[in-house]
Amino acid sequence: MIQQTLEQALILTPVAEGVLSADLHGDFSNGPVSQPPEAGFPFGGLLAALSASAMRTGLDVRGPLRTLSVQYLAAARYGERLDFAPRLLRGGRSAAFAQVEASQGGRLTNHATATYGADVPGPALTPLTLPPPPLAGLDPKAQLGGPMMPRFAQHVEYRFDGGPHILSGRDGASAIERVWMRIGDGRALDEIALCYLLDALYPPVWTALTRPVAMSTVDLRYDFLTDASPETAPDGWAFFEFRMLDFGLGWTVDEATAWGVDGTPLAIARQRRKLAPQRSPAEG
Repeated sequence: MIQQTLEQALILTPVAEGVLSADLHGDFSNGPVSQPPEAGFPFGGLLAALSASAMRTGLDVRGPLRTLSVQYLAAARYGERLDFAPRLLRGGRSAAFAQVEASQGGRLTNHATATYGADVPGPALTPLTLPPPPLAGLDPKAQLGGPMMPRFAQHVEYRFDGGPHILSGRDGASAIERVWMRIGDGRALDEIALCYLLDALYPPVWTALTRPVAMSTVDLRYDFLTDASPETAPDGWAFFEFRMLDFGLGWTVDEATAWGVDGTPLAIARQRRKLAPQRSPAEG
């Protein structure tokens, strides 16, 4: 049962000069709904959204967000306020650069940088254009559920294109999941909602496995290509493709792409995760 909405989770409160604070609730754990929130850690997509919001709010940056890069240095804790200290590195008419540090009790948990820049007239090529499958043609029951569903997924509405394939061990198939998504409370698809949704799925490598492998995000980067609008993302819906690029040697790398209803590319994400150390039978 949801106890805190995403809108509440995104509230930032000034607590000192140049510092904004958020409260982390267990509803946004990346652990499964069948276990206590403490079985997982605060959802990286929420921390990315809070980082972007802290820079936007604290620095009053005007230009559209173009790139957000987040490093996850240490796991944040529930029940303890998370402080964001944004800083404008350089401002200008065509581009601005900012950073933010997130900490709990003086302990640094996350660091993020952002680039902002306004569009200008000129030639445009969009090789990522892709006609997504019609939303109305997908089964409304093709949702994410079951005991392995992450808690953060309670705040998202899904429509899978042939999935979900979580832990299905798809031999010979590419580790890809294609899905329409929107924030469950009907929030319009803005930069903050995209920050949340571009990470709002299990690691795509899990479609090729039959049991989960523990891992944690180290680096997450977003590139925003086109500003979403009610025309490109009606009722907050966008189409996403999550794809594994590499898995092994202690790391996995994957990417996500978001398209508007008309096939307009909206954003790309690239994520590097560190696999938890695996014990050999002899070490057990």
